[in-house]
Amino acid sequence: MAGGLVALLDDIAALAKLAAASIDDVGAAAGRAGVKAAGVVIDDTAVTPRYVVGLTPDRELPIIGKIALGSIANKLVVILPLALLLSAFAPWALTPILMLGGAYLCFEAAEKILEALLGEHHADEVAAITDAKALEKRQVLGAIRTDLILSAEIMVIALSQLPADMSFVTRAGALVLVAFAITIGVYGVVALIVKMDDIGLHLSRGGATGAVAGFGRGLVTAMPVLLTALSHIGVAAMAWVGGGILLHGLEEFGLGAIPHALHHGSEVAGAATGALGSVVEWLVYALGSAVAGLIVGGAIAGLLHLLPRKGH
Repeated sequence: MAGGLVALLDDIAALAKLAAASIDDVGAAAGRAGVKAAGVVIDDTAVTPRYVVGLTPDRELPIIGKIALGSIANKLVVILPLALLLSAFAPWALTPILMLGGAYLCFEAAEKILEALLGEHHADEVAAITDAKALEKRQVLGAIRTDLILSAEIMVIALSQLPADMSFVTRAGALVLVAFAITIGVYGVVALIVKMDDIGLHLSRGGATGAVAGFGRGLVTAMPVLLTALSHIGVAAMAWVGGGILLHGLEEFGLGAIPHALHHGSEVAGAATGALGSVVEWLVYALGSAVAGLIVGGAIAGLLHLLPRKGH
């Protein structure tokens, strides 16, 4: 899944050349920036399918369309102007903003784990809403709210990858290109995921026989497992991405003891595993980032759970 999204971003430069020679700079910058934001893209893709839980199949694609439009509005109407203004007049503010977003992602991950441990489930809340329009509105607003954080991370990470001497117009063009490419990639994949069971039903009941029908039945059987796995991947991705953003922010502020120790540990683990070294190094650092994220997120979630009790 992630490879397809990165490949999509790699094609941006080629598409840009169709417009004008000067747009080549925009395409190249957008490609570099988009690839650097791939971790958050994976998170976004893994998290979004849970927002169609409890909705009828005929409303799944319209809901995803609404969320995608909300995502574009988040990126272009809210985040892009603010990011460009900050980069021009207060570049020092970008790292703290990224860290706030990272802390929110950590909190979301820790909250989901606490809900599972305490027996509180999002699906139960969804089932309690009997009005279809109210449920749809809740899901869309919830998805767009979460997307705002993820989109802010994507756009600010993308902005940080653009050369400092790039013109304002080229910088804005690169970010617009990243916004559209990532939104189309993410929500295209999400739409495919949530409709995969319907595709399977069509293949198994459409008069097909043999391998095609068997493949369709396999899709239907596999989808509940895949959606459950994606929910877990989404939680892990939020902790990993959020923790990684916080660690990078600490380095930016000169508080690099923990990030440097994690970097060193991952390099040692990678060097000790030969041909798999780069994979092991990445996994160790990602795991360390996730642990750091869950520690921060757990502290925030615990505090928020305790505050109402103090008021009683």
